Amino acid sequence: MIIVGELINASRKKIKEAIEKKDADYIKEIAINQDKAGASYVDVNAGVFVGQEPEYLVWLVETVQSVVDKPLALDSPDPKAIEAAMKVHKGTPMLNSISMEKDRWAKLSPVIANTDIKVVSLCMSDAGMPTTAVDRVKIAGDLVDGLTKINIPLENIYIDPLVQPVGTDYTFGIEFLKAVTQIKEKFAGVHIMCGLSNISFGLPERKFLNRIFMGQAIMAGLDGAIIDPLDNAMMGTIAGAVALIGKDKGCRGYLKAFRAGLVKA
Repeated sequence: MIIVGELINASRKKIKEAIEKKDADYIKEIAINQDKAGASYVDVNAGVFVGQEPEYLVWLVETVQSVVDKPLALDSPDPKAIEAAMKVHKGTPMLNSISMEKDRWAKLSPVIANTDIKVVSLCMSDAGMPTTAVDRVKIAGDLVDGLTKINIPLENIYIDPLVQPVGTDYTFGIEFLKAVTQIKEKFAGVHIMCGLSNISFGLPERKFLNRIFMGQAIMAGLDGAIIDPLDNAMMGTIAGAVALIGKDKGCRGYLKAFRAGLVKA
């Protein structure tokens, strides 16, 4: 299971302040904590700084990679910021994210063409956010077609079918899960990645619902999630779900999570 640690995001007040002050120690601490908690990638986002985003994103990349030996998810729709960050990033980064919206595709696709970058690809087009599995699979096909044409290999494509809140429409959860399964079946080799906390928006005990949905999504074929890796209950849920679907040989990952105190009745 691929975990992208979401905490270094300038939309968070303390992170924004740390970036403005260039408080490297604070950013390093957040990065190290996510790394130790099991993040496969550390997401870095400086999107609130219009006009300064390339400068700040480069600073984040250099700051985080000075203490964490992990690739980063470069979280921006700004091609200048992505291009600048890719130049200083050590190893193979992840782009978070591209979509089939014409403006975003036109800006970002030339930057990532013919590279080995991993690409989180949102099932979003100019028609808006899809609500059914059928619509998601159609956009996923367009993404796969477009990305392979610019020489992004299938194994570097991470489709995000986009989670919507069941509090708005009770079918949104099942349509997402259907889309995960169908995309994996139709496009062998691609990965499925998402941030799933939106499923519980507007409902009580959101973390409880998020954990249940995570288990369901892993069963459907989810390969990765953009989450807070410091959420022990969620990390324990992931370890248990991966073991139960037969993707944890000897249940080693589950036992490791248990010993770390992540698994509790």
